[in-house]
Amino acid sequence: MKKLYRIENGRKLLGVCGGFAEYFNIDPTIIRVAWVLAALGTFSLFFWGYLICAFVMPNKGELPPEIRDKTIYDEEK
Repeated sequence: MKKLYRIENGRKLLGVCGGFAEYFNIDPTIIRVAWVLAALGTFSLFFWGYLICAFVMPNKGELPPEIRDKTIYDEEK
């Protein structure tokens, strides 16, 4: 079962975009650029959404080990 969470390794701000990237299994840079463009295009609606996600989504370290051990960053090592 897939879980949505904030990442701890490889994050730029709070790890929300990296968490979405791992959930959808795509490059985190694409999510980050899309999120910034969406925030600019919606007059900061996505900025506030980012902050809400940062408070609502759990950190990866708070998840059970079977979910926590699967990341796209492990493939780079």
